Amino acid sequence: MSEVWKTKYGPRRVRRDPPTLAEAIAAARGLTDDVQQQIEIAASLMDLPSDQVRPEVLKAASPRKDVNTVAFVGRSGAPRTVVVERVPSRRIAAGKGIASKGIASTGFSGKGFVR
Repeated sequence: MSEVWKTKYGPRRVRRDPPTLAEAIAAARGLTDDVQQQIEIAASLMDLPSDQVRPEVLKAASPRKDVNTVAFVGRSGAPRTVVVERVPSRRIAAGKGIASKGIASTGFSGKGFVR
């Protein structure tokens, strides 16, 4: 399945490949958590009957862990502790030799600079 058209640089072609069954199942799993809807979405992407897609979706369906669990420890209404860590700067500190010379001795005392 390709489409060809002519340009001033010669013929150009775009290849269009339908998704694989694994790609269709991955897309359906990303859209919904309901297995029946995943089967319908993957079947519609592949233009296949849902009976052919169902076993593959059920094989790929694994129980997900609930990652949205939040636990609060401590008394209710008590202020929570916030820890802030200071990240040291990556800049190199100027030494005495460089800082004591100043800008005048570095050659910038000429054109365009005002003292």
